[in-house]
Amino acid sequence: MKSVSATIAFIFVFHLFATNNSAFAGNGYHVADTGIVADGATPQLISRNFSFTEGPTADRQGNIYFTDQPNNKIWKYSTDGHLSVFMDSAGRSNGMYFDKKGNLYSCADERNQLWKIDSHKKITVLINDLNGKKLNGPNDLWVSPRGDVYFTDPYYQRSWWARTKPEITGEKVYVLLHGSRKVIPVVDTLQRPNGIAGTADGKYLYVSDLQGGKTYRYTIRKDGSLSNAQLFVNMGSDGMTTDSQGNVYLTGRGVTVFNKKGVQIAHIPIPEGWTANLTFGGKNRNKLFITASEAVYMLDMKVRGIE
Repeated sequence: MKSVSATIAFIFVFHLFATNNSAFAGNGYHVADTGIVADGATPQLISRNFSFTEGPTADRQGNIYFTDQPNNKIWKYSTDGHLSVFMDSAGRSNGMYFDKKGNLYSCADERNQLWKIDSHKKITVLINDLNGKKLNGPNDLWVSPRGDVYFTDPYYQRSWWARTKPEITGEKVYVLLHGSRKVIPVVDTLQRPNGIAGTADGKYLYVSDLQGGKTYRYTIRKDGSLSNAQLFVNMGSDGMTTDSQGNVYLTGRGVTVFNKKGVQIAHIPIPEGWTANLTFGGKNRNKLFITASEAVYMLDMKVRGIE
């Protein structure tokens, strides 16, 4: 999530995307008939009783959790359509992700921490600082099949922080290896890393440089480090997800979908000023849940998300 207080800066970035990316050009919004969206389906509004929604992720049952960061809450949207508050005083959670054991990982932006929340809502602080200095502000994350946690750490000034500048140098991507408490930088070449997602087999990691207007793909080595950085598409993204076919979904002005070769195959318009993030959920993992500013939407799909 970008800073709510930095709306003007985002509009500027948004304008650059609209100017330089065909996905945003003109008014020709469409959902290409590529077999990924259910026949006749359109995004359905679930609710708009929020300030800024982010961080959607699904548990193993398909229930979806997302954040309303300005109001410091994590919400749950169950598979039966019930919407409820999962957690108050949620650390100003931003990006979130469930691991295979049912733990909910959260970028707890209030104190620049990384949390693990178990099924009993017990919070474990996994990362509190980096060599005694605050992280910029963990933004989005992905947990690999073996339990390594990759997260982006851009600097977006928050109204709830006392500090007004970074304590560390650079905006990077880090990994917290499974069973370790040591944070390791794995990407330090991006202007402002933001959205992040990996493939179901754990072989590749996608990272968006929102400010740079690009998304990259990296090979994940056996030791958890990254190699073979490749430009995937000339488009940045606030959040992202992948499906079982290897397609990559980027956000911003609606949802833009690329196949694994980086070819755009669809654009899904969302009737909001900014689309922040998305995930697959539902009992069959075939519903695309979209957080878009003050609202959340659901779209029936033909493809399934990864588990």
